[in-house]
Amino acid sequence: MDVATALEGNWEFRVEHKGIRVFSSKMSGSPVLGFKAEAEFEVSFRKLVSLFHDFGSYNRWVHQLSEMEVLESNDELEYVVRQVINTPWPMPKREMLVRTNLHVSEAGAIALTMKGVPDYLPLRPDMHRVRETRGVWVFMPVEGGRVHITFVMHMNPGSDVPPALSNVALFEVPYHSLQKMRSLAQDASYNPAWPTVVDDHLHISEDIPGKP
Repeated sequence: MDVATALEGNWEFRVEHKGIRVFSSKMSGSPVLGFKAEAEFEVSFRKLVSLFHDFGSYNRWVHQLSEMEVLESNDELEYVVRQVINTPWPMPKREMLVRTNLHVSEAGAIALTMKGVPDYLPLRPDMHRVRETRGVWVFMPVEGGRVHITFVMHMNPGSDVPPALSNVALFEVPYHSLQKMRSLAQDASYNPAWPTVVDDHLHISEDIPGKP
């Protein structure tokens, strides 16, 4: 899922609550809908980028996250991460293996793209490996020292979850994740370390990002 698709796709507005707007869209070849969520945070670009590199704190904002680990990283702002998501009993937990990349997008935005790599590790018998995962986060500066956040994702949790159930529950993920992320990012006592590897690729001031 590229950035243009994320921003310009055929999205249907579904709900707005506490400044978080959620949309849905049909995805080609899948009975499971994709979602897009939008919100604005009173937070600097640098803190937001630091938050996304603070992997040890993902459990503080990713909805229903049970486990999180970095499997691979390099100096090109590319990571492979493993996330385990809680599911209602008796279904096994969902295990996602995702490759992410951070880069400057059009109009001065920063984009974090995500693509599933389900065969990166051998299967585990106690978990269900998610085969279809793709998405993008887009951070865009707006007036007043705020950042506009767009979160787009499509994930098929597996054949043991009826599509109708997945489509009803999909709105919980962006809403609760963005709500908790906003609280964490705007918490003055939370000061994640700046990932210095970013300086080799991007120049990010308190307001507008750009290439070095």
